[in-house]
Amino acid sequence: MHFDFHFTAIQILWTLTFAAQLVLLVVLLGRDRARRFPWFTLGIVLMALRLLASRLLLGRMPTITLDAIFVIMADVAAIVGFLIVVEMARRAFASVGRNAWLAWSLTVLIIGGGILYALGRPWPAWKTLTADSFIADLRLMQMGAQRLDMLVDLLTVELGLLVILFGRRTGAGWRSHTQRIVIGLSTASSAQLAVESIWQLIARHAVPHSQAEYDRIVGLREKLFNANGALYIAVLIWWIVVLWMDDPGAAAAEHPLAATPKPEYLSEEDANPAEPRTDP
Repeated sequence: MHFDFHFTAIQILWTLTFAAQLVLLVVLLGRDRARRFPWFTLGIVLMALRLLASRLLLGRMPTITLDAIFVIMADVAAIVGFLIVVEMARRAFASVGRNAWLAWSLTVLIIGGGILYALGRPWPAWKTLTADSFIADLRLMQMGAQRLDMLVDLLTVELGLLVILFGRRTGAGWRSHTQRIVIGLSTASSAQLAVESIWQLIARHAVPHSQAEYDRIVGLREKLFNANGALYIAVLIWWIVVLWMDDPGAAAAEHPLAATPKPEYLSEEDANPAEPRTDP
């Protein structure tokens, strides 16, 4: 028997991504993780809203209005993404002194900004940036969102490396929610940077001489971004699983006495002095 569902890869990825985001939000809210990671939770909400808006609004609104909505959402999501990096860095290195934390943060930011300057596309001319028109404002906002997104990806990768190398010493060990969230974030950011770099390299050197070659290049781009989408779904599943489980580090911090064993040399009466003695 042959089944023909007429589903494209993009539709399947969209459905799986949106479903995984909803399940992750249920876990964050139901397991009380949203209170510990508010910016991370807000970031998942914004990504789900952008996915839903792309499905509900495309083709149903004027192009200029639609562009304005998505550009504003992209700017907000980029700002929240930066705040997520700050949130995770503060939780991962909470035991580090304030001056050391600020120094390391500035160092990471300078490294990420330098890489962004070296790899990023050049900014348009000043006249284009200062043009007094709604279209120019949208383009400027879109470019700002793209630059900030790339900076956030670079900072996330750097944070992932620091957490893996030093997180265990500062309270963000392997089994902690903070380190596992950062690992997922850095994995998704690494894949995003790799896909964008590969596509820029292909687009820069590819010179199609026929419609068949052009279609092949476009198909390759679609495969790259679909692979990136599939990896992001795997990251969402990873977050669902690890955030459903309890964080042993947080449990020990909330109940320090429960994690402290009784000394073996104490008797039951010495270990429980509140109980009255019955011996004469």
